Amino acid sequence: MSGVTDLDELLKSMEPELADGSFVYACVAEDEIASHLFRKPIGLFKEAEGVTLIVPAIAAEGLVASPPMRMITLTVHSSLEAVGLTGAFAAALTREGISANVVAAYHHDHIFVPERDAGRALEALRALSRSAREKGEGR
Repeated sequence: MSGVTDLDELLKSMEPELADGSFVYACVAEDEIASHLFRKPIGLFKEAEGVTLIVPAIAAEGLVASPPMRMITLTVHSSLEAVGLTGAFAAALTREGISANVVAAYHHDHIFVPERDAGRALEALRALSRSAREKGEGR
C-alpha cells in the first residue's frame, strides 16, 4: 500500500490521535547507541553531532533532554510523496502559537508538541480536518 497523496483527502481523513505518555529528545554519541536501547527509543536520527533519540520521558533519567513533549499521530496512511500536508498542519499550529516537531514515518506523520500545548494542538488539528470535510461537502 503506497499511501494517500491527495491533500484534500489527507486533511479530511487525518484523524489526529494523542499517544499516551510524554517523550523527550536527547542526543548520545554514535558509539553509545547500544547502551541506550534499554530506554526503548521510538525514534532515532544520526546527525554529525551524535544520534538524536526520542524516548519516553520516564526512560530519560541521566540524559540531557528536551522538555517533555506529547506525540500526536495522524492516523491516515500518508504517502512520503504527498505534497502540502506538513505545511497545512504546521500553519494550523502556527496560528495557535504551538511549536511542532514532525517525524514522518512510512505510514504516518507524528507531531511532537510541548506537553502544555497538547490539548490545544489536538483541537487545532481536528478543526483543520473538520474544515476540510465541510469544504468537501460544499462542492
